[in-house]
Amino acid sequence: MNVEAFYTELDKLFAENRLSEVEPFLQAGLEQAKEEKDYGAYLSVGNEMIGFYRSVSQYEKAFAISEDVLLLMEELQMEETEHFATTLLNVATAYRAAGKPKEALADYARALKIYEATIPAEDYRFAGLYNNVSILLEQMGENEKAAAFLERAISIVERQPDARMELATSKTNLALIWFKLNENEKAKALLEEAISIFEENEEGTDAHYGAALAGLGEAYFRMGRLERALDCYQKSLAEVEAHFGRNDSYRLLCGNCAAILRRLGDTAEAERYEQLGQEGAE
Repeated sequence: MNVEAFYTELDKLFAENRLSEVEPFLQAGLEQAKEEKDYGAYLSVGNEMIGFYRSVSQYEKAFAISEDVLLLMEELQMEETEHFATTLLNVATAYRAAGKPKEALADYARALKIYEATIPAEDYRFAGLYNNVSILLEQMGENEKAAAFLERAISIVERQPDARMELATSKTNLALIWFKLNENEKAKALLEEAISIFEENEEGTDAHYGAALAGLGEAYFRMGRLERALDCYQKSLAEVEAHFGRNDSYRLLCGNCAAILRRLGDTAEAERYEQLGQEGAE
């Protein structure tokens, strides 16, 4: 099986938004790899299927192929390899998305143990693992532990010169955790760093830039600096509309702007933002 050609066609399906064709294509690829006894290709396609089924919330299918792939890897005596750990990471993320934190945490822990024994501590794959564990812990309400794992991820991403946008996004996510822990100054400092990184991008702002601006607006609001908060929310509003349209985040930001404007005594402008929010809901 030509794996390179497989990935070229798969990327094309996603790029052209032909999502209805993705599952049949993956199933055909898996069957071909099985018939040819191309175990490497089988594992590659299987991992793609896990991620795809997770993305479309078909979790039972994701778990079924996960069991199949992990069993094959065990039969091939790969259970102590970095490749097995990467698959565990993929499976754990599916469990996390499906609302099964216990299963997800167990697989993340197993993947971490294997990584620690097989790859260098500064390897970029650790950043992905730490970031996913952080998301899970935050969902479980373990915010201090979540922050610690995200800090570990950031320490690795910072060493990657080509990962500036990812660094900015990670700093934004960490700031949002600090908000939950009422560490507003820490959150504000991180958001300012994130925004500075986002604004380095000369080709246009990243889709996550709006979240950083909204977070900084939250920081200023908590500090009582309403004009600065309003400015950040307005800039975030423009970014969200540009990247995602008038979605739920857009409507929420309209409400934030309206609430601040009412506190500042500008009732007419507050009503304008309230109307914008209502129009976005239509």
